[in-house]
Amino acid sequence: MSGLIALLDDVAAIAKVAASSVDDIATAAAKASSKAAGIVIDDAAVAPTFVTGFSADRELPIIWRIAIGSVRNKLLVLLPALMALNAFLPQAITPLLMLGGAYLCFEGAEKVFHKLFPHADAKVEADFATGDPAHLEEQKVAGAIKTDFILSAEIMTISLAAIPESTLWMEAITLAVVGIMITVAVYGVVALIVKMDDIGLHLARNAMTGAGRAFGRGLVNGMPKLLTLLSTVGTLAMLWVGGNILVHGVAELGWHQPYDAIHHLAENVAAAVPQASGFVAWAVTATIDGVIGLIIGMLLIPVATRVIGPIWARLTGSKAEAH
Repeated sequence: MSGLIALLDDVAAIAKVAASSVDDIATAAAKASSKAAGIVIDDAAVAPTFVTGFSADRELPIIWRIAIGSVRNKLLVLLPALMALNAFLPQAITPLLMLGGAYLCFEGAEKVFHKLFPHADAKVEADFATGDPAHLEEQKVAGAIKTDFILSAEIMTISLAAIPESTLWMEAITLAVVGIMITVAVYGVVALIVKMDDIGLHLARNAMTGAGRAFGRGLVNGMPKLLTLLSTVGTLAMLWVGGNILVHGVAELGWHQPYDAIHHLAENVAAAVPQASGFVAWAVTATIDGVIGLIIGMLLIPVATRVIGPIWARLTGSKAEAH
């Protein structure tokens, strides 16, 4: 009997430790998620742009495929890679993030360049000309998952830095929880946004009151404008996040002048508007980071399209994408 009682005591002690661990993971995950909130918002702004132009019945399946790809990015690639780098080669994290930031700058600048100087994309035109929207969808999904990888890397790295130092398995579980929570939040919001016009159409036809039907018509009429706005915000977010990663990266590597100059300017401007100092400081920082991202991205366009693209095409045996 005494042995059974001792066993029950051990089980109870293990249960208490497990409960405490769950609480610790939840607390750490909430803290880490809040630290990465800015990048999460950018991710949510970028994601809807990848489903514009497709038929309504393909929107949710595309979002689902991108979300699954995002989970794979976070759990199967980024989580083990970050944990390994953090343990054995932490100095490599910053340069790798800067490569991702440079890619975001290129993507955002290429969209701006295309807007300012419209030019045909021969590859996309060929897909439409041959009646191959499935191929175009594959390209869009692959591009979305690739962009998500960069944003997810930043989210996961910021989250890892915000997690209190603990055991390896506790940090890994917390990072996994953060990754899943953020993916559900981002792509849940994206799914709601892209289907809002369908919800509006349903309300406009079936609402019991005139106010409900009017609200539904407002949703239907307003959603194209919202999606256009989100497309613009998504492009700006790529530039801001990419520039921000590069500015922080060079500071981490020892060149503090750009970061310090931006920080001091933002503080000085914010001091002139004390009623909204936090927002003003953020807006100044984001604007300067975005301009830096645009300049670097524009410089990268010829390098990526004329040098890296053809080399990669030769190595992989695929046709270089036209821009």
